[in-house]
Amino acid sequence: MKAMREQWAALRDRLPALGGRAAAILGTLGVYLLITVLLGIYWSRTPAPFDVREQARELAAEGGREVTTGSTTTAALIGVMETLLEKPGGYLHNDRFPPGLWLDNVPAWEYGALIQSRDLARAMRESFSRSQSQSTEDEDLALAEPRFNFTADNWILPSAEGEYRDAIGYTRHYLARLEDDERSDAQFYARADNLRYWLSNVDSRLGSLSQRLSASVGQRRLNTDLAGEEAARQSTPAPREVEVRTPWSEIDDVFFEARGSAWALLHFLRAMEVDFAEVLQRKNAAVSLQQIIRELEGTQQTVWSPVILNGGGMGVLANHSLVMASYISRANAAIIDLRDLLSQG
Repeated sequence: MKAMREQWAALRDRLPALGGRAAAILGTLGVYLLITVLLGIYWSRTPAPFDVREQARELAAEGGREVTTGSTTTAALIGVMETLLEKPGGYLHNDRFPPGLWLDNVPAWEYGALIQSRDLARAMRESFSRSQSQSTEDEDLALAEPRFNFTADNWILPSAEGEYRDAIGYTRHYLARLEDDERSDAQFYARADNLRYWLSNVDSRLGSLSQRLSASVGQRRLNTDLAGEEAARQSTPAPREVEVRTPWSEIDDVFFEARGSAWALLHFLRAMEVDFAEVLQRKNAAVSLQQIIRELEGTQQTVWSPVILNGGGMGVLANHSLVMASYISRANAAIIDLRDLLSQG
């Protein structure tokens, strides 16, 4: 009994020290959480657009070169990818630690911009830099394009950021060769058929985004997969009517992916407006491209709501996804019209 009283007395004497240590641990944890929350808020701000013409002039001036055909488009690709890597918080899509681990809107925004960059890199490798289907592909673009397509969420050995920086390096080397008057082994062919090739990819991307955004309220759609051709077949049977609905937990992710995709596309279209100016003027299509840009600018308006609302189509609350789908759909329709104009003689 005496031994128990002595142990209790010893424990009672130690309680103040233990309490002080616990308070210090909790205080440190509280400061850490506060810092990560504030960083998360700061990192969640999407970057402002940049001037593609100025970007092209700056990159040319770094090497003492002059801007030429294809410089603005190439500089826009470099600028968009460097923004993904160098914005506040850096590249967050593959983060494994707070606060990046807790964020999902900006990583979705990054992925949308990354997809558009991959499509442009592929078009530059397969079309813009080649005079015909039998010509040799550019050596730098052949190395850059697969690195742009590296797994977006890989964080180590190798990291996505490391692969993307290598891709940017190869693209910069292509740009330097492109602007070198003494070399002819790097070219950018501003032709109507090349522009149509890239726009066909943009068309399908925007169409998919528009459907996913519209599915925020859920829709029952008739299956039109084989419409228009009597002899058409598909691998396995499909129901005549399907219900399409984006899960509620993914609605904000789809919204920000579309917003990031439109942000990158705005830069690329403004660059095409420069490099393909003569082609667009000859086809009387410059105003059509400007209208596409105007529609996509609407996707970048400030979202004043703290959350992405998902009200009904005609409901009391707003539905941000449907508003975004409206801008995306109109831009997509204008792209289809532009492709038709470019195909005319």
